[in-house]
Amino acid sequence: MADTTQQSGGTNQIQSVQTAFTIIESLLELDGCGVSELSNHLDIPKSTAHIYLDTLRETGFVVKSDKQYRVGLRFLECGGRVRQTNNIHQAAKQEIDELSEKTGEIANLGVVENGKRVLLYTSETAEGVFDNSPTGEFTHMHWTALGKAMLARMPRARAERIIDQHGLPEGTPNTITDRDYLIDELEQTRERGYSIEDEERREGIKALGVPIVERGNETVVGAVSISGPKRRVGDESVEAEIVDAIRSTVNIIELKIQHY
Repeated sequence: MADTTQQSGGTNQIQSVQTAFTIIESLLELDGCGVSELSNHLDIPKSTAHIYLDTLRETGFVVKSDKQYRVGLRFLECGGRVRQTNNIHQAAKQEIDELSEKTGEIANLGVVENGKRVLLYTSETAEGVFDNSPTGEFTHMHWTALGKAMLARMPRARAERIIDQHGLPEGTPNTITDRDYLIDELEQTRERGYSIEDEERREGIKALGVPIVERGNETVVGAVSISGPKRRVGDESVEAEIVDAIRSTVNIIELKIQHY
């Protein structure tokens, strides 16, 4: 099968590479599938689906069992290596663990990449309520406390470019989907110094987030949040205690980043 190069947005792109990654994303979406199911899902010939799947299987990035193809753990190795070289992860991991122990809730570390919030690390205690967010998950920035904390601390022009690029789709009925309303909330978030996620990504879950800022140039490089059941995190006195704990953690992380 010959590669074809096409123009998109002023750049050259190899169609076969795009197709391969579309297939990988489809395997994740379908939780694994056979050749026929993939062919129908992407509206491509079965022979094409079979060639791509077998090629990906030979590389080790896709595995096959009982005629079902799934994304392989080779991706976990790649992600683990990338994370291990990330300065923010190195500086923050221990502090996130300690924050989770201190609050008894889920503590999260996030960064922004290509205009999306990436969940870089999560730490949970026995009492914490996990919302099934996998490490490495990409989500819309406006859905989460991590994302909104970073958007609020960015220059407004950059935040607006991200909003315009990805739009404001709904995660739950509580998600902010109005652009002007979100801009107003981001301004309030910047003024108070922390973000609030109020059942905007998962119903019943509330989260509070504080941005991580690189000292010296005031650039936002990530965020830390605590998430948990709204009945626990939603109380005003508890909210104040949690925000103080997150701020203390962020202060330590910001100091440590200077040495990585």
